[in-house]
Amino acid sequence: MADIEGTHETKEFYLDVPAKNRAFFLKGSGALDWGLQNRLARIFSPASGKTVMLAIDHGYFQGPTTGLERVDVNIVPLAPYADALMLTRGILRSTIPSSCRNAIVLRASGGPSILKELSNEQIALDIEDAVRLNACAVAVQVFVGGEFETQSIHNLTRLVDAGNRYGVAVLGVTAVGKTLTRDAKYLRLACRICAELGAHVVKTYFCPEGFETVAASCPVPLVMAGGKKLPELDALKMASNAVEQGASGVDMGRNIFQSDAPTAMIQAVGKVVHEGLKPEHAYDFYQTLKNEKKVETLAGR
Repeated sequence: MADIEGTHETKEFYLDVPAKNRAFFLKGSGALDWGLQNRLARIFSPASGKTVMLAIDHGYFQGPTTGLERVDVNIVPLAPYADALMLTRGILRSTIPSSCRNAIVLRASGGPSILKELSNEQIALDIEDAVRLNACAVAVQVFVGGEFETQSIHNLTRLVDAGNRYGVAVLGVTAVGKTLTRDAKYLRLACRICAELGAHVVKTYFCPEGFETVAASCPVPLVMAGGKKLPELDALKMASNAVEQGASGVDMGRNIFQSDAPTAMIQAVGKVVHEGLKPEHAYDFYQTLKNEKKVETLAGR
């Protein structure tokens, strides 16, 4: 029992200070449970309200694609510069150090490879395993307009139910098939469906015309997918335009790990997303880091 001898009635209850109840900083997330908000606050920086996610989950249907042949060599050194890693549980368990401080977003749907119909996905991850792996979110592909559209949407709703039960966020990824266009009309449809059915975050592609309407009509945070490999300056411009037009960050893969200087590129993307640096200035920053690395490499020979 604590010794109560010598205690004084000098406690300060701050009677003149109203109780504080700060609103959660993410769009459409104010009514979520504390645990879910806490996980989202690890994916998205509370300081900027944005995220730089590093997508390395391509192998779940593409195999060892260029840049992901050796995740331990090519990707692990990039992790400190990302807010979150989007990956499969197989790569997480086998290759990512458990001392990793990144938020983890686990790929939760899968099935077909690039040799089959991609929209024919099923849920490929139990929510309890996501919790066991300390994941902040699980990601599911939604093929609006695809052959197995209803099945993929059912995958989303089942994961949303499980995610709400365990306090794990669900990232709805709008997939674009061979016959579907990436224009604002389609992206508005796909993103809104994901959000309406309970996705806590939506990932979608950037479109040059009307992307601001895609972001405005999505009631939850929207994250831009990096898509195919672009020249570094073009990728930085795309990230900048997306954020300026309402995206809450980016989830880039090939535009980072297939870059000539991946470590420099991910830092340049961070400058654009979190600091609002103009893409031209971020590209100069990228070039500086790239050249410094070359000098270090030559000096070490």
